[in-house]
Amino acid sequence: MRTLGTLVLSSRPLSWINTAFPFGLAYYVLTERVDQVLVVGFVFFLIPYNLLMYGINDVFDYESDLRNPRKGGVEGALLPPALHRITLITSAVVPLPFLVLLVMWGSFSASAVLALSLFFVIAYSAKGVRFKEIPFLDSMTSSAHFVMPAVYAIVFVGEGVSSLELLLLASFFFWGMASHAFGAVQDVVADRQAGVGSIATVVGAKGTVRFAAVLYVLAGGALLVTPWPLPLIAPVALLYLATISPWWNVSDEAA
Repeated sequence: MRTLGTLVLSSRPLSWINTAFPFGLAYYVLTERVDQVLVVGFVFFLIPYNLLMYGINDVFDYESDLRNPRKGGVEGALLPPALHRITLITSAVVPLPFLVLLVMWGSFSASAVLALSLFFVIAYSAKGVRFKEIPFLDSMTSSAHFVMPAVYAIVFVGEGVSSLELLLLASFFFWGMASHAFGAVQDVVADRQAGVGSIATVVGAKGTVRFAAVLYVLAGGALLVTPWPLPLIAPVALLYLATISPWWNVSDEAA
């Protein structure tokens, strides 16, 4: 039971909804129905998807996680080496039944998007690829983890991507990049000590905070040019700017 609990923590239960909701919302809005695709897809992006994404992350980030005070709880389990193998096996096996069904039900294009989503999940942390250690690509890949479920739903339905959907996806993508970049600032010291690259370790804490601010502005700007009443959501970007403003001049040591 303790092992099971550790594996659940490794999948970041507080973040489960962040990947399942974009799929569920996009699929339901486009189809206006609750069916087997919605249920299976929602559950897949809720648990197996996160188990794969964060299980791989916690195994290959073990050295830096040892130095990170945020690890060891709901923000990420500190996985002892004895659990690394079972974590990787579980992360790979649990998604399989869901993937089989989704591929059977979907088109080739939908399956290609699903495969691309899984590539981003694996490439972010896996040894030999490690997109998370390539500045800017790390934030782009992290954001893709949350945007791709919505893209998958749109392609699965097969109606094509409208200009409105592109703007909404762009706003979501910029927001995801900004949130990842700002989160990397909190880990800059631990990542540097472990020799792990990131946008924050390369650009620096202050530069990364300012980059995140630009991205939040872009996220809000994309919403401003959507049809009414969606522009009313744009000012939410100001709340995020206010949240990160105290760190505008933060040093790496104080991050």
